[in-house]
Amino acid sequence: MTTERDVRTHFSFHPPEGDGGAWRATLESLERALREAFPELSVERRGSGVRGTTVLDFEIEPAPGVWVDGTAALTPPDYAYVVLVDATADEAAAFAVWLRDSFVPAPHLVRFASSLAMANGAESPEPLPPGGGREAIGGLLRRHLEAFDH
Repeated sequence: MTTERDVRTHFSFHPPEGDGGAWRATLESLERALREAFPELSVERRGSGVRGTTVLDFEIEPAPGVWVDGTAALTPPDYAYVVLVDATADEAAAFAVWLRDSFVPAPHLVRFASSLAMANGAESPEPLPPGGGREAIGGLLRRHLEAFDH
């Protein structure tokens, strides 16, 4: 999971705009799915000052020897996001493909953003393609970063 220049940033994943409940998920269902997909999962719940909700902090191994930290908030009926902290495009792609193909109810229900893009003027998340494997999504996320890495 290495590129010539691995830019690290936060990647966030969201349901479609205007349909925050599209994933029909809870922290419990996400934790259960993460445990099934990533057996070495480390997880902790904590209170968040944002919206006064509980979030799920997790650490997963999306590829051998590669560890990624994340935080998720899934507050029914209409609020959901998952953020990967300080991840490369390839690390985020491994998670994004799992999220799209194994967790959300339909593959067209995932949008993504990065802190690098938001810091450089991007105003809203972009749709994640409903198809494509780790390499294709990794390429998409790298191109996304290249557009904002000045």
